[in-house]
Amino acid sequence: MPQFSVWDYMVFSWMLLISTIVGIYYAWTERSKQTETDFLMGGRQMSGVPVSLSLTASFMSAITVLGTPAEVYRFGAMFGLFCISYTLVVIITSEIYMPVFYRLRISSTYEYLELRFNKQVRLLGTVFFILQTILYTGIVIYAPALALNQVTGFELWGAVLTTGLVCTFYCTMGGLKAVVWTDVFQAFIMVAGFASVIIQTARIQGGIKTVLKHAREGGRLRIWDFNPNPLQRHTFWTISIGGTFTWTSIYGVNQSQVQRYLACKSKAHARLALYLNLVGLWIILFSAVFSGLSLYSMYRHCDPLMSNKVRATDQLMPYLAVNILHEYPGLPGLFVSSAYSGTLSTVSTSITALAAVTVEDLIKPQLVSPSPRTLSLISKGTSVFFGIICIGMAALASLMGGLLQAALSIFGMIGGPLLGLFSLGILNPYANAIGSFMGLMSGLCLSIWIGVGAYFYPPPASRTLPLPLSTANCTGSRSIPLNLTGLAEQSFSAAWKTTVGRSLLMNNIYSLSYLYLSTLGTLTTVIMGTIFSLLTGGKDQTINPKYLLNREDMTLGKFLIKNQDETSTSYS
Repeated sequence: MPQFSVWDYMVFSWMLLISTIVGIYYAWTERSKQTETDFLMGGRQMSGVPVSLSLTASFMSAITVLGTPAEVYRFGAMFGLFCISYTLVVIITSEIYMPVFYRLRISSTYEYLELRFNKQVRLLGTVFFILQTILYTGIVIYAPALALNQVTGFELWGAVLTTGLVCTFYCTMGGLKAVVWTDVFQAFIMVAGFASVIIQTARIQGGIKTVLKHAREGGRLRIWDFNPNPLQRHTFWTISIGGTFTWTSIYGVNQSQVQRYLACKSKAHARLALYLNLVGLWIILFSAVFSGLSLYSMYRHCDPLMSNKVRATDQLMPYLAVNILHEYPGLPGLFVSSAYSGTLSTVSTSITALAAVTVEDLIKPQLVSPSPRTLSLISKGTSVFFGIICIGMAALASLMGGLLQAALSIFGMIGGPLLGLFSLGILNPYANAIGSFMGLMSGLCLSIWIGVGAYFYPPPASRTLPLPLSTANCTGSRSIPLNLTGLAEQSFSAAWKTTVGRSLLMNNIYSLSYLYLSTLGTLTTVIMGTIFSLLTGGKDQTINPKYLLNREDMTLGKFLIKNQDETSTSYS
């Protein structure tokens, strides 16, 4: 198999070097004035355009670069329906959650939980966020290390260390400003990596039409499936409803994303950042989907996984990139750089978010009148600490099977209940501290029970609906049916199932689409939180209106109402 050339290593090295230089630049230019607010929030003077690209880059991690094309290759282009979810998420975030957080001028979203409920609820939310983010970041660090190991033979854990150390360095040196501007650079690298694969595949196959023809013949363009069954892995409803809940838990209340648009210099810039970011999400999503179709076009008659050319589905894209781009020195390095860019942007986002919530929620309340300089040093030290922790958590990711579903499942199990907790506070004036605590614990218990159960009892192929693949044209290979119910099928869970067996309940409850984990956690938290609040005097409490969503906050709502009024007047 072709290996990296000197030019590929140079392209890759330049990407790392530029990212590092940005961190050094902001550390030097703001060395005498960098306070805690400057370090964690960019001085709250960021503009909407760079923040929008930062939101896109940090959201579309290496899991997108590697996992989404593999998803499309195996299950078809239905994943492209996430464009509906992304649109709904941006509207919901811009109209409901962002206005409340921005009005309060908070640095950590979990400050809101203390203002609305009490310190105990804030602490609980902070701890669960830290746990969720560390687990997710471990997966994100491990993903590009797999890519490098597959295409270059580069030491797997050497790549893990490089990723973590570079991210930790420029986060600690330059703070949020460095993270945002490196994200801008890395967003363009991600798109360029996808484009190189798509263009070269089209050239080899005789044009885009041929790639689409292969995809249609292989059933990869069957997008619309309106089956309401919540047990089927992907349908229009699981993606549009479940996906909206999953991503709203990230954009609406997750510190990693909220911290960016709260760093904008005005609410108008924050809203602009969110809507411009939506365009970036669409571009990268469709680039990833078309890369998956390109992958199928190239390997429709010789699946690399079945023919033992790769060991995991997440290695399919780097395998394709090196095979078709090796004639052009530097392009394989560009693709691997795109995966690495996704990782650097997401990991740096996680580190700054973890530092922010730790300093604001755990450390700062314990200090008596700390100086700005002291808080700045503590913030930097916390960034280093979490950088090291996230590198260590990458080892856990190596045991979790398919990266894309594992990442989304983590957000569903923990992010869903947290979204429910914030929704209780912002949307329900009767919610109180006792009700919110009981609601959160109910949502977490239910979603974690189903999420962990699904790991040990993965859904059968009748639920996941894998599309056929072949090894008919592979030399020395034979065509066999491919079990695509997840890598966990062939690991510990397979042995577990042979000894314990599966009941009818397990085949149904644990087969719930992973996208509905967040929906289930959110709704359970809201419903149980409301019930317990009403039973414990929630109707009798007085809530400061600034902690709730006001009509004045909803720009889109006011626009629609105004137009409706004007229409009514014109007809009268």
